[in-house]
Amino acid sequence: MTRNWADTLTSMRQHICYHFMKVVIDTNIFVSAILNTEGAPRQVIRLCLHDEITALMGNALFSEYEDVCGRENLFARAPISPDDRLELLQAFFACCRWVPIYFLWRPNLRDEADNHIVELAIGGGAETIITANKRDFNQAELAFPKLKIFTAGEFLNWRTGR
Repeated sequence: MTRNWADTLTSMRQHICYHFMKVVIDTNIFVSAILNTEGAPRQVIRLCLHDEITALMGNALFSEYEDVCGRENLFARAPISPDDRLELLQAFFACCRWVPIYFLWRPNLRDEADNHIVELAIGGGAETIITANKRDFNQAELAFPKLKIFTAGEFLNWRTGR
C-alpha cells in the first residue's frame, strides 16, 4: 500500500510541475502542428489544449499568429479546413496565459523579428521557448542562461526525461 501511495504522490508532483510549466511556442510550431498530423509539434499543441503545459501569449506573438494563420497559401495542403484552423487557433489562444510586456530586452537575435519571443519568455517567467528555428535564438547578444531553447521533439524528450 505504501508503494501505491508513493507512486500516486510522484504522479501528482509531475502533473503539478508540468501544469505550471510555462513555455513560449513559436508560430512555426503551430503551423507544423496543422500540416503534420503525426509530428512532435502537434503533440506540443495538444499538451497546451489539455492544460498540461501553459503557453504564454503577448500582443506581438498574438498578431504574428493571426497573420500566419491567415495565409491561405501556407495551408493549401492542410488536412483541416480554414474554419477548423480558426477554431483551433481560438482554442489555443483560450489556453494561453496573456502576459503584458513592460520592458523590451532586445536580445538582438539573428532574426530581429523574433526578439519579442524572448521578451515574452522573460517577461512571463517561461523556462522554455519551443521553436523550429533554434539557430536564430542561440546567437543572441544578450544571453539568458536559464532559458531553454528546444525544438518540439527536444522538448518532448526533455519533458519525459529521455
